[in-house]
Amino acid sequence: MLIQGILVYDIVLTVHILAVVLAFGVTFAYPVLDAYVRKSSPGDLVTLHRFQVVLTQRLIQPTMVVVLLAGLYLALDRYDLGKPWISAAFAILIVMFGLAGAVFTPSEKNLVVLAERDRQSGNGPSPEYEAQARRLAIFGSVWLLLVIAAIFVMTVKPGA
Repeated sequence: MLIQGILVYDIVLTVHILAVVLAFGVTFAYPVLDAYVRKSSPGDLVTLHRFQVVLTQRLIQPTMVVVLLAGLYLALDRYDLGKPWISAAFAILIVMFGLAGAVFTPSEKNLVVLAERDRQSGNGPSPEYEAQARRLAIFGSVWLLLVIAAIFVMTVKPGA
């Protein structure tokens, strides 16, 4: 029977992979969404940034916790936490937690305020808004590279 062959490890691995998709997959769409809104409807930048705040707080950060907890279970069940690829993956995730809390959440909230102010003024995005948006885009690029690096080390398992 198929059910008998399924282990807790397999279920946790599935949860881990789903959490990775939910936590990080959406962030790959952010540059496309930003470019689309800027070109088609700059007045909707407020809505875009409000949406980013909601996604960060209600989807990305909670599922990152699931990624961490499931990853710990998987590592402790089958591997050694001292393996370079496991240590690298956990280090990347910790950096990403820091970026989410210290950079993304405050920057996204600030962009909501700036975009709302700029929309009310009717002058389009201000230099202050643009500077904050550029900063967030740079950190967003770093974030995406970290996701790719984590996927690489989890797939290739260097030093395994």
